[in-house]
Amino acid sequence: MSEKYEVGSVVTGKVTGIQSYGAFVALDESTQGLVHISEITHGYVKDINEHLKVGDEVNVKVLSVDEAAGKIGLSIRATEEAPERPQAQPKRAPKKRQATVKSTTENTEGFNTLKDKLQEWIDQSQREDLIKK
Repeated sequence: MSEKYEVGSVVTGKVTGIQSYGAFVALDESTQGLVHISEITHGYVKDINEHLKVGDEVNVKVLSVDEAAGKIGLSIRATEEAPERPQAQPKRAPKKRQATVKSTTENTEGFNTLKDKLQEWIDQSQREDLIKK
């Protein structure tokens, strides 16, 4: 098998079967390899049937050869030039939000910081009428 097909070589094959995970491609009468779904084309492939059908002749690049398992990994994508990506728009900085402060002048009771309460607690602790004897 490896004498005929070396990793990196590009050969022509015929699609013999399609599964949800990839397409089987016959390289000759006795040798078949698998093009994984991620190696079908550049970009996302949801359904292989939208790109290939049984009987299609395709150029494939040999990605891997596993003699022991008798498997050949193929790629159609590696034989095609990658499409140019459109220039990404520069990201705008997020707008800064101005904090709004609500005035609570009419209600002075409620939450006070510990610093404000500290002196009050000290004064209370020194009051003789509150100390239990």
